[in-house]
Amino acid sequence: MIGLSQATVRLGARAVVDRLSFSVPVGRSLAILGPNGRGKTTALRAMLGFQRLHAGTRSAPPIVGYVPQVSVTNQRLKAIDIAVMGRAAHLGLFRQPKEQDFIVAKAALLRAGAAGYAEQPFDRLSGGERQLVLLARALATGSEVLVLDEPAAALDLHNQERLLTLLESLRQERHKAIVFTTHDPNHALAAADDVLLMMPDGSALFGPVAEILTPAHLERLYGVPMRTVELPGPSGVLHRAVLPAFAGARAG
Repeated sequence: MIGLSQATVRLGARAVVDRLSFSVPVGRSLAILGPNGRGKTTALRAMLGFQRLHAGTRSAPPIVGYVPQVSVTNQRLKAIDIAVMGRAAHLGLFRQPKEQDFIVAKAALLRAGAAGYAEQPFDRLSGGERQLVLLARALATGSEVLVLDEPAAALDLHNQERLLTLLESLRQERHKAIVFTTHDPNHALAAADDVLLMMPDGSALFGPVAEILTPAHLERLYGVPMRTVELPGPSGVLHRAVLPAFAGARAG
């Protein structure tokens, strides 16, 4: 399980996170949504122990698979080397990865759809390709908790579909607690059980996607009219989607 209880984080006089509580047990997936500057990344960092809490508590296992928004490196490392870094906590101080660690890392690259990048320099990959490699690194930890900070932000639509399909398959397996932030409510519909809406007024709504991800709540969240539509998926089954009212407004 991972989460926060009555957590407060202040930046100067401003409470970026104010008495925030939520928990994600193994087998559940949580999407966190909020407008820019509302504190989504701060909440993740607090949950992971990277950001000091001014009040409240955090809960997390010793090892967490974490995918940050951006990763920059000056070192000419191959993607496989980045992925095998996920095994660091299992190696001990100053120990080198063994053959089994590379096997795990290669399997993680394959699962993330990044096996084709294994021998390529990480710093030569596109932003979207790097994100998939970092996801493989998180999977290679073997942790029961996976945390992703806006994982689809650098991905084109094709790679967003690949990512969301992977997150949904992990959710369906029910072996991990998954937390990810996003600006797109449709990502939550595609791959989350629960949703946390961090409202502009400092309040938060937490609960099952079907109950919380409504046009009325999203209008409060983003300040624009929203609507719900049903679209046929590849198999013909109708899937719910959320759109801002301006989507498709142009007549021709």
